[in-house]
Amino acid sequence: MKLQDKVAIITGGAAGIGFQTALLFLKEGARVVFTDVNQRAGEEALNELKKESQEVLFVKQDVSQEADWETVVKKTKEAFGRIDILFNNAGIYVIKPIPEITMDDWNRMMGINVTGVFLGLKHVLPEIEKTGSGSVINASSIAGLKGSSGHLMYGASKGAVRLMTKDAAAEYASKGIRINSIHPGYITTQMANYASETLNLTKRELDKSYPLGRMGKPEEVAKMVLFLASDDSAFSTGAEFVMDGGVTNIV
Repeated sequence: MKLQDKVAIITGGAAGIGFQTALLFLKEGARVVFTDVNQRAGEEALNELKKESQEVLFVKQDVSQEADWETVVKKTKEAFGRIDILFNNAGIYVIKPIPEITMDDWNRMMGINVTGVFLGLKHVLPEIEKTGSGSVINASSIAGLKGSSGHLMYGASKGAVRLMTKDAAAEYASKGIRINSIHPGYITTQMANYASETLNLTKRELDKSYPLGRMGKPEEVAKMVLFLASDDSAFSTGAEFVMDGGVTNIV
């Protein structure tokens, strides 16, 4: 088991990539605390995850609120005694033309996608440091690597995550903590459904936009997160791991 007895925090873990990562981590021997702002979805996910392992805890969390992060860290330590891994996965996705973006839109996007990651780093890194080593994985996006129409807010937020990852990696490398970012394209989750509706594209059209002929699956992203959380990636830090079916690099 790649994560035997490791303790992981996963934000946005009630569905999609977060849920599949929590499930995979449990299968690999980790003890998992997953969070979500949706209480009902979190409790339903907890029931499913407990079929795999009892070493799992759900905590309701708004990642943009510092007090919630303090609660998550406290409950994780009370339940499992330590923290080894953080997957900053929670995020929102909004497509809007620049003139239509309101300050409420902007502040909500930055609060969840940027401040949420910052607060995770602020409150969890000191706890991981106590163990002597560990891993942080920040969920960015291909929108943090290239420009797309209607993606100014989202791209800005994910570009910030990309650079925060590198800065934090530089700060914590000497302390034995690796910090990397993942950059998925469209994955078959609610976000892809939203993009399909907003961009007036069918799922087949979205699939065909990728050189590999399809969107990614949450389980595939979870496997990349496992790689980065485990010792398999022991010599990687401050790096970008792209999972996009070739769309950013193949014309």
